[in-house]
Amino acid sequence: MKQPVTVSIVVPVYKVEQYLRKCLDSILEQTYPHLQIIIVDDGSPDRSGDIADQYAKQDSRIQVIHQENKGLSGARNTGIQYAAGEYTVYLDSDDWLEQFAIEKLVWLAQKYKADLVQSNFYYAYEHEQLVDYRYQQADDRPLLLSREQAIEALIINQKLKNFAWGKLYKTELIKDIPFQEGRLFEDVLWAYLVMKKAERVVLDAEPLFYYLQRETSITADYSPRNLDFIKGLKERHQMITTDFPELIPLSNKEILRATLLHHQLLYFNREKDQQGVHRKKLEKSVKEGYQKFEISVEDEPVLAKQLKFFYRHPSLNLGFLLVRKSLRRAKLLPAPARLERVKIKRG
Repeated sequence: MKQPVTVSIVVPVYKVEQYLRKCLDSILEQTYPHLQIIIVDDGSPDRSGDIADQYAKQDSRIQVIHQENKGLSGARNTGIQYAAGEYTVYLDSDDWLEQFAIEKLVWLAQKYKADLVQSNFYYAYEHEQLVDYRYQQADDRPLLLSREQAIEALIINQKLKNFAWGKLYKTELIKDIPFQEGRLFEDVLWAYLVMKKAERVVLDAEPLFYYLQRETSITADYSPRNLDFIKGLKERHQMITTDFPELIPLSNKEILRATLLHHQLLYFNREKDQQGVHRKKLEKSVKEGYQKFEISVEDEPVLAKQLKFFYRHPSLNLGFLLVRKSLRRAKLLPAPARLERVKIKRG
C-alpha cells in the first residue's frame, strides 16, 4: 500500500506570542493530516517558545527546536534540516492558512508533477482583506511555467513572487539551498537559486495564505537596511548574466525600478540617511549605468521618463511623480489597477 505524502511545515518563531496560536491552529485544522510541523523558536524573549512547547504536548506531529537568535534566515535554515516530508512549506508565525490549503497545494503538485506550487494570498489588515487579482483572475486555471518562464516571471515579480513563503516545494529542491543570514530580503537570491533548479512551476489564483499586515512588520518601518533588496537584485543579476543572458535587460529594468523607489523612500525618511549618503550611492549607480538602463526601459515610456528626469536631478523625478499623482486624482490620467477588497473571513 502506497504511503501517504508528508508535508513539512517550517514555522520560524520570534516575539509573536500575540499571533502564534492563530498560526498554529490554522495548521492543526488542515484537512490534510499528513504533516510534520517544525517550530523553530529563534531565541524569542517572550512566551512564544512556551506556547510552541504547549502545542507540541498536544499534537505528536509538532517538533519544537529552541536555538539562540539567528534571525529569520537562520531559523529557516535550521528548520529545513529537520524536514522529512516529500514537500515543504515555509509559514511565518504571524500568518495563517485556509483550512484546505495544504490539501490543494499537494493536489496541484501531484496533478501537474510540479516541483513548486505558489498560491495567491490575502493581505490581512485589521479591518479589511485585499487580494491581488491583477495578474491572475480568481477563476483562472492554474498556470504552468517552465524553468525559463519561471525565471522571467520571478524577475518581473508580479505573477511569481520573490518571497519564500506562500509556496509548496519539493523538499529535495530546497534542502541544500540555505538562506543568507544577517540581511533583509534574503528571499530574492534564494528564490532565484530555487527556481533555477525547478523544471515545472504552478501558479494558482486562489488565495490560500493570510499575510498579516501590522505596523511592527519589517516592511512597515523603512530604514537603510531595506537596501538589502537592491543588493540581492544585483547579486542575482550577476548570475543571470551567465545563466540567462537574454534576460539581462529585464533584470536591469527591475534594478532601476527598485533603485528609484528606494531613493524616494530614503528621501521621505531623510532623518535615517544622514548627509544623504545612501541616496548619493543610488544616484551614482544610476549615472554609471545610464546607458544600459536606457536600453532596458525602451518598452516602458513612464519609467524611461523617470530615468531621464532622475539622471538630470532626482528632484525632477519626484516632481514628475507628484504631477502624475495629481493628474490621477483629477481623473486626467487613469488610476493604476489596485488590489481587490474581499469580505473578511473571521477565525
